[in-house]
Amino acid sequence: MRKKSIYFISRIFYCFISYTLIMLIGLNMVKICSFSFYHLKYQTINRYDIFYERVVLILDKIEEFQQMIHKAKRIVFFGGAGVSTESGIPDFRSEDGLYRLKYPYSPEEMLSHHFFMEHPEEFYSFYKEKVLWLDAKPNVTHIKLAQWEEEGKLSGIVTQNIDGLHQLAGSKCVLELHGSIYRNYCMKCRAFYDVHAIKDSQGIPLCGCGGMIKPDVVLYEESLDEMVVKQSILQIQQADLLIVGGTSLSVYPAASFIQYFCGEHLVMINRSKTSLDEKADLILQKNLGTIFSQI
Repeated sequence: MRKKSIYFISRIFYCFISYTLIMLIGLNMVKICSFSFYHLKYQTINRYDIFYERVVLILDKIEEFQQMIHKAKRIVFFGGAGVSTESGIPDFRSEDGLYRLKYPYSPEEMLSHHFFMEHPEEFYSFYKEKVLWLDAKPNVTHIKLAQWEEEGKLSGIVTQNIDGLHQLAGSKCVLELHGSIYRNYCMKCRAFYDVHAIKDSQGIPLCGCGGMIKPDVVLYEESLDEMVVKQSILQIQQADLLIVGGTSLSVYPAASFIQYFCGEHLVMINRSKTSLDEKADLILQKNLGTIFSQI
């Protein structure tokens, strides 16, 4: 009988201890879940507030940009590779640009004058594969700029691009600092050739006279066209609103032309910071298409 009593008491004690532990664990779990839910809710609200503030900020900046455009009488657009990336043409220095590609030589080397003269076959192989994007179409930025020109708001475009997309969009006053893929000439007799003479050639494109056909683009180690430089600087000097878009401003001497601007407003539109941001009246760190689609 005594043994049964001890056994019965031990069972009651065991059940009590077990129940107590279960209750303690349960309460702790509730506290943990409540704590986690509170912080998750707080973080969600905080992130929403940050997102909301950023959206409002960019909308305010776009509105400010819109007012600048409305008041301006002579807008000049200075653009780089970022103008055409949304048309499917890769730029040079971004994470997916030409400088990230794997080749025996760097793109800067392969697009240099000495490489063109010493290794023309390798040059044209790279040029036809990575520079000629003949299926590319003008995007919203090209189209909007052409529209401004037709309305009399835009007086000129100064571009570092060689793809001809501004002209395809309808722009007429386009100053091409680095030339164009659509102009090509024989180095011997100076005969003119269109882009298909390069694109459709096998190996090195040759003229009927036997001379090598060279694209009318400015390669590294080559000088810019003096007349184009003078016209570009004049356009920038006469602008009351200068929009610099899609360029890191790291290619000289083209990037140095911005210093000639003495108008009312300088606007910088680029995904990353540039060396001239501190001089800008308005900075929009977004894709050009994101901005121009809302103007």
